Amino acid sequence: MRRAIKHFNIDHIEMFKKKLFQWASQFEEVVWLDSNFYKQTYSSYEAVLAVDAFTSIKTDYHNAFEDLKEYQTTTADWIFGYLTYDLKNDVENLSSENFDGLHFPDLFFFQPKRLIFLKKDSVEFHYLGMIDDEIEEDHQNILHSLTSEILSEENKEDVKIKMRIHKDAYFSKANEMLAHIHRGDIYEANFCQEFYAEDTEIDPLKVFQNLNEISQPPFATFLKHEGKYLLSASPERFLKRAGEELISQPIKGTARRAATPEEDKLLLTELESNTKERSENVMIVDLVRNDLSRVAVKGSVKVEELCKVYTFMQVHQLISTVKATVPKEIHSVDIIKAAYPMGSMTGAPKLSAMKIIEKLEETKRGLYSGAVGYFSPKGDFDFNVIIRSILYNSEDKYVSFSVGSAITAKSLPENEYEECLVKAKAMRQVLGV
Repeated sequence: MRRAIKHFNIDHIEMFKKKLFQWASQFEEVVWLDSNFYKQTYSSYEAVLAVDAFTSIKTDYHNAFEDLKEYQTTTADWIFGYLTYDLKNDVENLSSENFDGLHFPDLFFFQPKRLIFLKKDSVEFHYLGMIDDEIEEDHQNILHSLTSEILSEENKEDVKIKMRIHKDAYFSKANEMLAHIHRGDIYEANFCQEFYAEDTEIDPLKVFQNLNEISQPPFATFLKHEGKYLLSASPERFLKRAGEELISQPIKGTARRAATPEEDKLLLTELESNTKERSENVMIVDLVRNDLSRVAVKGSVKVEELCKVYTFMQVHQLISTVKATVPKEIHSVDIIKAAYPMGSMTGAPKLSAMKIIEKLEETKRGLYSGAVGYFSPKGDFDFNVIIRSILYNSEDKYVSFSVGSAITAKSLPENEYEECLVKAKAMRQVLGV
């Protein structure tokens, strides 16, 4: 479908981003993807905004990937949206029976009328033909938008957070997970727990601004659809396709940040050499290699980077980069389906891990540990992993965030519990917990 494209220069990109984000809030469908100037080798844009649906698809997990494949093929345009973790039930004979307080549809994508790309010192408006005469007016309205201030430490949301799994229960479940590992049922599994608040109202824009400000991750996301919001400070890429190249960057291995440079460097060095953390990462890299080999040209799956330490505002992480070549004729949705759900949020072997996860966790994951991203008209795509995120159903007044850690044979439940709290720090901070 034809889009009118118009370029404008930007003098102050940070200010323009704030104005653009605020302007976007008027629309019913919003996907905002922000790299926060993080030096990410494979990023295509500084930020992308998609708003105002022309067409859309919303479905549960039944036949979801085939429905998405048909929608993407028929639309042959940019589409933006999300895949929940529970699409696992479309890939395998699984179910999701745990409690769900958020009620997000299992899959949602839309074709935006208005699409805006930011690159360093310029902005590109890609508008569908029926509204292409509104580009100039929208550009001026964005420039004259008032910017809201980031929430200060003294003006955070005051939310009463509860834990779905309390500490003693977490230890018991983690030990049960370890028993599965010692029996040989699995090698590793990502075990997650939910923090939640009922009968609670938050300002999604302000909470996202604050979360993004204190985290500054490379895959930040704000999503709005039918009164449901995702406020994500994700540091992780799930999968990207650029022509015949695939890139996956799983994260496994975490260390907290320290108050002093000396201690911070020590924590970084310890993470880099930590055999338990590295083994977590290597096991998931092997799983990713196996997933990609299902669709890749034989012999093309390569580990470009193994267990490299990347530093973020809240944590240090071990990240690996796996690349592969795929034939042009393989449909992009089939590629995603072959690798879904992502290994970093499941475990190995993947099917056994997902069954055990479902039994031991107490919350339906939904969009948490799913993915948000886009398909281009040519079928290229880029999706993140939804972690370090707050989910909000404004109609039900339900706020939720989940965190997890990888349980392996060397895991100590006390340490895994502490790792969860480290990962929860940013979300707790912006919610005033």
